[in-house]
Amino acid sequence: MSTVTSTYGANTAFIEELYERYRANPDSVSASWKEFFADYEPRFAEEYEEELEEERVLAAGADAAPHPATEVQIEAAPAAAVSPVPSVPTPAARPTAVPAPVSGEGTSSVILRGVAAKIAQNMEASLAVPTATSVRNIPVKVLEENRRVINNHLTLSGQPKASFTHIIAWAIVKAAKTQPRMNSAFAAQDGQPTRVDRSDINIGLAIDVEKKDKTRSLVVPSVKRAQTLDFAQFLKSYNDLVRKARNNTLEISDFEGTTISLTNPGTIGTVASVPRLMQTQGAIIATGQIDYSAEYSASDPSVLADLGISKVMTMTSTYDHRIIQGAESGAFLARIHELLIGADGFYEEIYRDLKIPYEPMHWARDRHRLNASDDEKVAREAAVLQMINAYRVRGHLLADLDPLEYTVKRHPELDPAFYGLTVWDLDREFVCGGLCGKLTAKLRDILDTLRETYGGRLAPEYMHIQETVQKKWLQDRMEPTRNLQPLDLDIKRRILMKLNDSEAFEKFLHTKYVGHKRFSLEGAETLIPMLDFLFNAATAQGVQEAVIGMAHRGRLNVLANIIGKSYEKIFHEFEGDVDPNTTQGSGDVKYHLGADGIHQSPSGAQLKLTLASNPSHLEAVDPIVEGMVRAKQTLVGDRQRKVILPILLHGDAAFAGQGVVAETLNLSQLKGYRTGGTVHIVINNQIGFTTGPEDARSSMYATDVAKAVQAPIFHVNGDDPEACIRAIQLAYDFRQQFHKDVVIDMICYRRHGHNEGDEPSLTQPKMYKAIKEHRSVRKIYTEQLLRKEDIGPQEAEEWLDNFQKKLQDAFDRTREDSLPPADQGRSLWTDEEITGFQNQPSPDTSVPRERVDAVGNALTAIPESVTVHPKLKPILTRRRAMAEGREPMDWAFAELMAFGTVVLDGYRVRLSGQDSGRGTFSQRHAIVFDYVTGEGFVPLNTLAQDSAAPKPADPVVVDSDLSFQTEHPES
Repeated sequence: MSTVTSTYGANTAFIEELYERYRANPDSVSASWKEFFADYEPRFAEEYEEELEEERVLAAGADAAPHPATEVQIEAAPAAAVSPVPSVPTPAARPTAVPAPVSGEGTSSVILRGVAAKIAQNMEASLAVPTATSVRNIPVKVLEENRRVINNHLTLSGQPKASFTHIIAWAIVKAAKTQPRMNSAFAAQDGQPTRVDRSDINIGLAIDVEKKDKTRSLVVPSVKRAQTLDFAQFLKSYNDLVRKARNNTLEISDFEGTTISLTNPGTIGTVASVPRLMQTQGAIIATGQIDYSAEYSASDPSVLADLGISKVMTMTSTYDHRIIQGAESGAFLARIHELLIGADGFYEEIYRDLKIPYEPMHWARDRHRLNASDDEKVAREAAVLQMINAYRVRGHLLADLDPLEYTVKRHPELDPAFYGLTVWDLDREFVCGGLCGKLTAKLRDILDTLRETYGGRLAPEYMHIQETVQKKWLQDRMEPTRNLQPLDLDIKRRILMKLNDSEAFEKFLHTKYVGHKRFSLEGAETLIPMLDFLFNAATAQGVQEAVIGMAHRGRLNVLANIIGKSYEKIFHEFEGDVDPNTTQGSGDVKYHLGADGIHQSPSGAQLKLTLASNPSHLEAVDPIVEGMVRAKQTLVGDRQRKVILPILLHGDAAFAGQGVVAETLNLSQLKGYRTGGTVHIVINNQIGFTTGPEDARSSMYATDVAKAVQAPIFHVNGDDPEACIRAIQLAYDFRQQFHKDVVIDMICYRRHGHNEGDEPSLTQPKMYKAIKEHRSVRKIYTEQLLRKEDIGPQEAEEWLDNFQKKLQDAFDRTREDSLPPADQGRSLWTDEEITGFQNQPSPDTSVPRERVDAVGNALTAIPESVTVHPKLKPILTRRRAMAEGREPMDWAFAELMAFGTVVLDGYRVRLSGQDSGRGTFSQRHAIVFDYVTGEGFVPLNTLAQDSAAPKPADPVVVDSDLSFQTEHPES
């Protein structure tokens, strides 16, 4: 056998065909194929004739009996071979002579040449491999149901669907890890028959390719090192090979190294097949048609469902009997059988890898009895109604809401098995209590509706509302569409345009004003298309004005891209130097100023916008906005409170922690204060300054405080702009219908620190590692639209380029203008006041040197088990020098020294407040966070353990919620 044949097996015919194309036009193949064919010397017809002659000689003197015929259909779908291993001559089990051509009337002879001749040669060569075949019938009910859920999820995210073959191939990979003999090959070593065991599983996939001339060819590329991939990676690699095969761009490396292969003639209706096995490969697996057994082919589907009959698939394992025994092959098929019905978390792993937030279907004994009593039937119907209610109440617990990290979420009441329902019940009809306007529905449809409505990327909470009409109103709008109603193409394009505007603005400022604080919106850019859509909807319904209140985060972006504040004004504010001694603060003025603007919808209609000034802190603007709206409604005679719309933007920590939020919500329905309902949007960065949710609140969600006024809450993934648009549409329509507050909890992230001069990984190393590797929402949504062919790549690039040019033009005009004078305000303290402070006597706070040494050593001695952040190491080194008197102490270390000496005096010390561990300006670092695990170490705790004071029950340093406006020691 030639080297090419032994190396590439079934793909040799494809390579010969490609070589003919190369000979005709070298530029018709890729560079790697050009290199391959540069010294390629095929001995095609001559080689075949030589081998036939050799076979005639061998056959004439062979004692072995001819290879027996088989009654099972033989499929000419061999897999690619492994990398070359020495082959060993095998006694040929061939016919004793090559048959002479058949002649006679009505016959004709066609000499096989080219690809056809090479295929014939491969089949002749395969006869030298002594094979046997194991056969197993496998029920596919669980496979079929889980594949359907997988494809629903992939379709929603704009990804290619998964075929049965994808999942079966993955099961083969998993089974080969526990049955490694099936991945072996036969070879010769020093003239002795040898089994070659291989650790890498390179699974070959037989792909049938239809050419332009309607002829077909078979190629068998392989997914390399499949055992190291997760299912999402395997799916991508598999699809890449199929795409390359269809586009005729397969490379040499795609054919090399195959260890086991899969062919699926079941796609053309074949029930079972025994494909030929090529040299240097131990096994080839074939799957047959997925269908009901022939005896059920005419049965009514409802009868099949009632009886619990599954479709089946016949799988064969054809193996090299020299190295694999029948029991091993049978055990291998049995293992695949176990996996395909869900053993050992097979589908749980797939769901996790694809980020599907549901419980997969499992194999279970059918509990349905044909002769069940009426009580049993009623109990089953009631169980389904219980499950429907559980999803309406708790379905949000399954939702995929965090853009940064997917976690598997489970709740027993959201698992059909909790109610005694199995995979066999999916095709059976149950009473559904009016779900989607139906009295009864198949369990499959019920589950799909509930999962997609309540457990997707838009997860509503509304069952705490006591008004039945309001709950029914929401159900009628969410459940029939499953919160997945398609958006018009114009809306999708406008979403992308606004995302471009939002990200371009932030990146421009980040480039031009390096190190300046701007409290950027990066990570939450979807806010801009949400507000844009809200104002378009409001304008269409006759709303005249919207009043907005917000704190720092994203304020500049809202001013530029929503309010319409000129870029020149914003850039001038960056250029100016504000006197830090004035009452206006140290350059934060631009984050407090209000503005007026006009929103123009795509139809040309206009809406007045007012952004309230926020000179105080965070949520202090809430009652101000409500007062402004109430006054405006009174002035224009808006007694129905529909034409002046209040919008409040919050941070998650502030919404949960600051009491003014609850106070404002409690005023919302009082006769003297109501404004017809406020649309609240929580920009949920999942962090407050440097405090994580676990330290910032006791409730599950930051928005739970809104349940006190029975406001509906829509949790939504900020990386899914279309889900965010559906959420804002629901929120606005509910507000207009019922004149109540409504809350959107947009869960996102903060790409930089609290401000752009902050290093967030000091306290949140794991989160900011994920953020660093995470693509922006604009890129994610652009890719989604491109996959769905809603836009072309050139169009997306033009939008971004045009906006960046607009920003650059504005920046250039700002540079040409003279800079505005710094704003000089009244000094905070008079000279007389400062002198009075200085003349006051100071108490003696001195500490003995040995105590300073003890505290200093404790504060700077970090255990080896704690991985210190690289940027924190120099700070700890300087603190060691401060403790030893080699450098003067800074304020932050002096503060910690003071706390430490109080602890050694025998007092309990508790430092609590928002960001008290790190310090508001990243100066304290009373908690050292492990750079790898994120776990915190408190040096002051070691002092507390060594002191004479009673051992504290609580930590010395505690990050608290945002209602603690100052950080204070308690002793």
